[in-house]
Amino acid sequence: MTEAKLVHPLEKYTRKGMIPHIWCAGCGDGIILTTFLRAIEELQIDLDKLVVVSGIGCIGRISGYIYTDAFHTTHGRAIAFALGVKVVRPDLHVVVFGGDGDLFAIGGNHFIHAARRNIDIKVICANNFNYGMTGGQFAPTTPLHTYTTTTPYRNIEHPFNLVYLAAASGAVYVARWAVIHPRRLKESIKKALTKRGFTFIEVISPCPSEYGRRNKLRDPLEYMRRLKEICVIRHHIDPADAEISPERIIVGEFVDIEKPEYTELMWDQIRKIREMAERGEIGFAI
Repeated sequence: MTEAKLVHPLEKYTRKGMIPHIWCAGCGDGIILTTFLRAIEELQIDLDKLVVVSGIGCIGRISGYIYTDAFHTTHGRAIAFALGVKVVRPDLHVVVFGGDGDLFAIGGNHFIHAARRNIDIKVICANNFNYGMTGGQFAPTTPLHTYTTTTPYRNIEHPFNLVYLAAASGAVYVARWAVIHPRRLKESIKKALTKRGFTFIEVISPCPSEYGRRNKLRDPLEYMRRLKEICVIRHHIDPADAEISPERIIVGEFVDIEKPEYTELMWDQIRKIREMAERGEIGFAI
């Protein structure tokens, strides 16, 4: 009798030998990975046309799990690397995964200028409110009056509102979900992947090992229950009003607009310069 072999339904999208992943028990990054893979499966995206770029941090491991061209870059530089890929190969789907510290501390300038340019890359941020990989230090998104290893007497710094920052910088699609909303998150990822321009999705992801245990949320199930209690869906409100606090997290889709995309404008400019050179109007060509 032949023994049945168990095959993961998303096995063709993952690298052999890399799964199961090494994220901590209760971490939400595994849900983000699965949700993303289901989105590309439903869209039938050609893996040869997909590039995944990640930075340093817990979610940065994701580029090593997906069976496609992928790059694990230096801290804070994932968007800069992705921008270069997209400029040279505008035909590719370029997706960036990063944590709240990676994307918005050392990588903050890259984020705001990529959004300002409206280059067609998709940024998915796993926000766990701390530097989970390096010991649980406070990050740019750590809620006011919560505890981390470097704020043992409570955090007194005001955090970034990431969706407000993304919208103000020029992103054409902005959404926030928690890992307790996998179906809504999947639909947002599909929308982002099929929309032309800079898109941003923030995902509230539990970190029971570091942030959770210092804020009475060490048990993964209790953390999930807490997210379910405090997350409130409010579509299309002003992102400035999409608050995050220990008592309330506003989630939903906040921005969905259209405007010219950077690589289209760039290559159109290059074609015009070449035509001018061919006519002898300028003395050089690109």
